[in-house]
Amino acid sequence: MGWARAERPRAESAGGGRLWGMGVPIVLGVAYLAGAIPFSNIAARRTRGVDLREVGTGTVSGTSLYKVAGFVPLAVAGVFEVAKGAVGPVLAGDRALLAAVAGGVAVIGHDWSPFLRGAGGRGVAPTLGALVVNAWPGAALVGVAMLLGWATKQTGLGTFIGMVALVPVLAALYGTSGAIAGAAVAAPMFVKRLAGNARPLDARAPTYLTRLVFDRDALQRT
Repeated sequence: MGWARAERPRAESAGGGRLWGMGVPIVLGVAYLAGAIPFSNIAARRTRGVDLREVGTGTVSGTSLYKVAGFVPLAVAGVFEVAKGAVGPVLAGDRALLAAVAGGVAVIGHDWSPFLRGAGGRGVAPTLGALVVNAWPGAALVGVAMLLGWATKQTGLGTFIGMVALVPVLAALYGTSGAIAGAAVAAPMFVKRLAGNARPLDARAPTYLTRLVFDRDALQRT
């Protein structure tokens, strides 16, 4: 394909490729704070007076928000949850490595938000936002995998497959810069899955493997 291994398009500016002249610490700091804003929890509180940390699995996510408040709050909050992952990469301008790291930092902020005392979601939404800027085929890959998982009632597994495929696919399309962009967002997502919301009751290897692949502590029985 003609676009395989193509250079990732970046925003250009007159200041040597630095959007608004922002330095590395500022870009990463803004990326982290933007990622840490818990829009889903804010929406749940405003619409239903519910703290998502105190219901269901305790995960502050779009899925939890939908169960509590329905589609409209999910759709509104979802736009912001995705957009916050793009903030850092956009501010990075044409600095591909910084943009990749900024995307990962946004996911870290989302997964362990200081505004929620370290609680958070799994990082899918900010990952999509970061990848839209850094390597859009990655966002399409993760989105399709997640939708297929949802359709088969295995959203956790579908998302896992998409994230596993992310680095090799982006490496094939964009080379090293693509692989780094994919790894930067995939790594914190995998760590969050393993960590979960609390230590599992059965803290053995099979439980952690189930967490990693299916994003839950035990397989559902049919």
